[in-house]
Amino acid sequence: MIPIKPIGMPGQAKSPAGDKPSAAAQAALAYLQPGALSLSALPPLSLYIHFPWCVKKCPYCDFNSHEAKGGFPEEEYLAALRADLEAALPLIWGRKIYTIFIGGGTPSLMSAAGLDRLMSDVRSLLPLDGAAEITMEANPGTFEVEKFKAYRNSGINRLSIGIQSFNGRHLQALGRIHDDGEARRAVEIAHATFDNFNLDLMYALPSQTLAEAQQDVATAIGFAPPHLSLYHLTLEPNTYFAKYPPAVPDDDASAEMQDMISAHTSAAGYGHYEVSAYAQAGRQARHNLNYWQFGDYLGIGAGAHSKLSFPHRVIRQMRYKQPKAYLEHSRLGNVVQEETEIGRDDLGFEFMLNALRLNNGFEVNLFSERTGLALNSIEKSLNQAEAKGLLYRDHKIIRPTELGRRFLNDLQQVFLLD
Repeated sequence: MIPIKPIGMPGQAKSPAGDKPSAAAQAALAYLQPGALSLSALPPLSLYIHFPWCVKKCPYCDFNSHEAKGGFPEEEYLAALRADLEAALPLIWGRKIYTIFIGGGTPSLMSAAGLDRLMSDVRSLLPLDGAAEITMEANPGTFEVEKFKAYRNSGINRLSIGIQSFNGRHLQALGRIHDDGEARRAVEIAHATFDNFNLDLMYALPSQTLAEAQQDVATAIGFAPPHLSLYHLTLEPNTYFAKYPPAVPDDDASAEMQDMISAHTSAAGYGHYEVSAYAQAGRQARHNLNYWQFGDYLGIGAGAHSKLSFPHRVIRQMRYKQPKAYLEHSRLGNVVQEETEIGRDDLGFEFMLNALRLNNGFEVNLFSERTGLALNSIEKSLNQAEAKGLLYRDHKIIRPTELGRRFLNDLQQVFLLD
């Protein structure tokens, strides 16, 4: 959190002729005008960079990812990312970046030289905190020892590895490009190259038994990763699995798997700090924590989203989603497809939608710091959630109860109705 102070416009914000501010600079000036909110300070700022290509689209995936048939235009895309970042500078001028996350798609398809160019561009344009957490997503099947050493030397200090399962049959059912041997090899390379990494796994997979889910968790814990993300497989709309649903464990079987995960991770010393996140002491994902605590983030790249605060308003942006459209609009100098201001009536719900994912909840003062609203603006919903046994609160903390964590959607819905 940083105190609010006047934002100076950088020299790069001028048009090529140098006679008037760029569109982004004009927008920034407009956003600094009086508005509906009064924020006493700006929240921490993160950077998200989206890489939209992958080797193969998985049948469960609803992320903005596209098969790289015949390769992808790495140099053109890196140039577009730099231009995107340069154009966004007036909106964040003077603010330090505390975390970076390079997601996808499969960012580990990038060449070592490409990643080095990207990180050099980021450092030349933005002030990074000296202890910035810089995470890159990587998938088994794209792991090469020397390339990952080069990634580390370029500044990546945390990996997030999309394992999903250590069971070959389940990997095949999920449409993954790697097998169980490659999954184990990827973790071994990560362990040897990085001090900090996360393993992504899923449970309630097609035809998965409790014993098989337990074996996946035990295998993951056996590698002693600093962080684990364990997600329930969801049949998302507009995916292959939504169109052709596989046979998955029922709700009772899924609940047994969740109980097993809680018991095994706790016994191994992992704190369950968010719905799907488990970490060794001090190893929580700082980038994701900033999301859940309603911090700010600038998103660049195809389909990337931003949430940015100003003294009197909070805005959201979305870049063009299709890589081809993103690159075309980059050449035209405007990659932002949508830009909206979050209304006062929506801010309370948006804050709670994120913050209630944290098992330990949030400090009471955080609500007004991040929204500019008084806590009594959601008093009716707080009372309703508390009466239902979904929420605990005192003068310091607001957090979901065990029942609230079990029925998180119901708890969040209370604030939507406020």
